[in-house]
Amino acid sequence: MTGQRVQEAQEMTGYDRRMFALMNRREAAPLYATAVRRRFVVGAHIALTVASVAAWLLTVVGDQRWAMWTMLGLLLPWCVATGVINGATRGLLELRERVLDERQRAERVRVAARARQVMLWLLLAAAIGAGFTAYQGWDTEGLLFPVLFTAFVVHWLMPLWVAGLAVRDEPADLDEIDEIDEIDG
Repeated sequence: MTGQRVQEAQEMTGYDRRMFALMNRREAAPLYATAVRRRFVVGAHIALTVASVAAWLLTVVGDQRWAMWTMLGLLLPWCVATGVINGATRGLLELRERVLDERQRAERVRVAARARQVMLWLLLAAAIGAGFTAYQGWDTEGLLFPVLFTAFVVHWLMPLWVAGLAVRDEPADLDEIDEIDEIDG
């Protein structure tokens, strides 16, 4: 360990150590062991987010009481999917910067930059859509709050989704590689 890393390790608080241990637990590793599984979890998280936002908007805007219960029912699977993505990224976005190593800090910056790029294109598409609806003369006054709230949620979660999709497979354990070499050799 470098001197700077040792000093940073000494500055970790009890909270930092608990969060680091939590984000590095391996019980859920089979859920995100491959790129296909991680894509599935991120896709499920996006679908649960869309359903939750729609249910919440129906509760707020449409005064539909059943939508509140639907949203509450979606909360637990959404939290589990969030935890799986955080486990796959080893807490890249949840841990404080002083807990991350240099590679993770650089990855966090790359994820944030990619999330900004994706959001830029999504906002451009929304602006074009708004311009098109205004050009057509459609009444869009009632859509302002739902669209802005949805944009807020997507902006908030985009780094998590990008990080979940950007995670690479874990390298094979060195002991397993040695065993394979012994069998082959």
